[in-house]
Amino acid sequence: MARDIKIFHESLLDHLVYSLGKDVYSATARDKYTAVVLSVREHLIEKWLCTQQHHYTMDAKRVYYLSLEFLLGRLLRSYVMNLGLPADYSRSVDVLGQTYEEIVEHEWDAGLGNGGLGRLAACFLDSLATLQYPAFGYGIRYEYGIFTQKIREGHQVESPENWLRYGNPWEFPRPELLYPVRFYGRVNMVGGSSRFRMEWVDTDEVMAMAYDYPVPGYHVETVNTLRLWSARSSRDFNLSYFNSGDYLKAVEDKTNSETISKVLYPDDQTLAGKELRLKQQYFFVSATIRDILRRYRKFHGDYSELPGKVAIQLNDTHPSIAIPELMRILIDEESLGWDEAWDVTTRIFAYTNHTVLPEALESWSEGLIAYLLPRHLQIIQEIDRRFLIQVSHRFPNEPDRRDRMAVITGQGDRRVNMARLAIVGSHTVNGVSHLHTDILKQRVFGDFCDLSTEKFQNVTNGITPRRWLLEANPGLAELVTEAIGDRWLTDTEELRRLEPLAGDASFRERFQETKRENKTALSGQLEKTGLMPVPADTLLDCQIKRFHEYKRQLLNVLHVITLYNRIREGSRAEAVTPRTVLFGGKAAPGYYLCKLIIKLIHNVRDVINAHPLVREHLRVIFVPNYGVTLAQSIIPAADLSEQISTAGFEASGTGNMKFTMNGALTIGTLDGANVEIRREVGEDNFFLFGHTAREINSLGPTYNPRSYYEENRELRQALDQIAEGHFSPEDPGLFYPLVNSLLSGDHYFVMADFASYVAAQDEVGRAYRDREKWVRTAVLNVARSGMFSSDRAIREYAQKIWNLAPQPV
Repeated sequence: MARDIKIFHESLLDHLVYSLGKDVYSATARDKYTAVVLSVREHLIEKWLCTQQHHYTMDAKRVYYLSLEFLLGRLLRSYVMNLGLPADYSRSVDVLGQTYEEIVEHEWDAGLGNGGLGRLAACFLDSLATLQYPAFGYGIRYEYGIFTQKIREGHQVESPENWLRYGNPWEFPRPELLYPVRFYGRVNMVGGSSRFRMEWVDTDEVMAMAYDYPVPGYHVETVNTLRLWSARSSRDFNLSYFNSGDYLKAVEDKTNSETISKVLYPDDQTLAGKELRLKQQYFFVSATIRDILRRYRKFHGDYSELPGKVAIQLNDTHPSIAIPELMRILIDEESLGWDEAWDVTTRIFAYTNHTVLPEALESWSEGLIAYLLPRHLQIIQEIDRRFLIQVSHRFPNEPDRRDRMAVITGQGDRRVNMARLAIVGSHTVNGVSHLHTDILKQRVFGDFCDLSTEKFQNVTNGITPRRWLLEANPGLAELVTEAIGDRWLTDTEELRRLEPLAGDASFRERFQETKRENKTALSGQLEKTGLMPVPADTLLDCQIKRFHEYKRQLLNVLHVITLYNRIREGSRAEAVTPRTVLFGGKAAPGYYLCKLIIKLIHNVRDVINAHPLVREHLRVIFVPNYGVTLAQSIIPAADLSEQISTAGFEASGTGNMKFTMNGALTIGTLDGANVEIRREVGEDNFFLFGHTAREINSLGPTYNPRSYYEENRELRQALDQIAEGHFSPEDPGLFYPLVNSLLSGDHYFVMADFASYVAAQDEVGRAYRDREKWVRTAVLNVARSGMFSSDRAIREYAQKIWNLAPQPV
């Protein structure tokens, strides 16, 4: 033991001195954090290199996971845990004069994602390594991420998310891995009439440089790789401009080129924004395809075995341009015929759809693609032409199907539908919950399903229990392990063994004490940032997710206003369970209505805080700049999980799974994975409300939101207060656009579900007052959450889609 600690002490001090040039007297807190990371890397690198060498030696089939987002959160605690070294570092960092907790707090969340899409990708990387599948993640190394959210007078204000300000000791720059990525130019036909090829010429080039992150599995030797691309100019500095005194022009090419990897999801309200988004997508898939083929060609002379060695998963529509890019390389550069190239391509790609929202099923104007990627447009047009011939042959008497299934649609400035391109170019398309997959097959892509039913699969999303229970909720994790052992960390079905303990008063008491401790910790964290504390005895009601109208934060606010009215009027105050409603999430910079909802939340909070009676029963908290680290503090403390999206709009959700695994009860619609959560935990342990997806679909044509306003007194009162300035006396008309959006259209059926939601919330209040029963139900939620592990999801992908086998190192 003493020798082991001495080794860790030496490692930490050596890195402080020899890697950073500091001693314990001159080192800053960040230097000490960096020294710890560099020490942890020592335990990763040998495993990392051995993993890659093993996969090369075995010539293993690999899966390549392409995603525009990887929401990693902090890595230090997670990697130390996966390596089995938390006790060693907890004991040894005292040599630096800090505690382990103080060291961990110096890590910034990586600004590489925004919401559930990116966090799912991060959970999948963890599971791929833990299950020992050969895998790479590929994305973009955003210099500024999406944005840092600040709140000023209740308004969301965006500022750059400068997460790389101090560098990132987890990443390994690979300057030797540089790929040229081309844009613009024109296409020439080269060769005679019997054999010709297309040549893409007069292009502008941007270089893609690789940055690698190790991804260790939990208590295994496998360490996979996340490779992110950063844009570099092919012409860093124009000396002639500099010498003539035009210093800005001298670096203009470099600046313009490197904007590609600056920001996640640049605003696409302008033509320049649209062009930059498409540039980003092509930039990272072009470099990725080059890298995949380079690795394959080390052992293989032709491309006949490529589908047996490479599986590429497209995480939503963003990487769909990879399909014509691989076709371009195989046809134009490797001289394969169209049929052979198409057979190889379609056997490699698989596509995960994450949404049914039309604005997220990306489409680009044909003109923009022609301008930016002229050769790719030609290939997409040929894919479309050949596919429509296939459709006509299969459905000869249904000409309307051609329009409904065409990749390129419209008249005049036609649109290239990227979701349809992904479907046509992939061997498998999967939804991410049973309901979502059914909607894809029956409604959104029904025509494609008619053409090829077997192409469509379901793989319900999952979360890694190592991050979201072991790391996020160590108190509960310790209690679970003490009760049933630690096999649940890699086999979450083991959690079922907790079910009998829901009836054990001693276990319930310890479970409740853990929840109370988590609330106390969260409360202290909020107070440090100037926010209101969370009383330990109140119902903590949480809705933390990105802001979108379909996620219906506005419905939650209307319920808060209803509670406010009940308490201040006194008529039903005694029936209101003390409650703290916590919101967190970002609205897209151009999303006016959602930013206005954030302002409304703050104004309602201020009115509640100013009322002496109401504030004794009700609190509202908005936590700014919500991210992974904040989620790891909020979710373990939560009593109630708000999963209240309009039925049929949320593909799956993963926040709902995290809350369930941490013992929060769910109030929700039958939407996304809520359907499966309710089935697993039991109908009596889930607060259901609202119209179903089928009912919403049938309501649509005749829906009259104003009728609900006229018939429901509490709804009418809340909307009138918002419209008349009760929550904005300094600007009475401030929130009228929100009221108008509900009364004139209500595209997400807030009005239709209000009464049902309030009734379900009343049931929540009554249930929480019976604490013994509430805790019993919470324990059952944890016990029955095992299905929602990302390990289970990855096994399904490997078996049903990738045909991939583990390769233990």
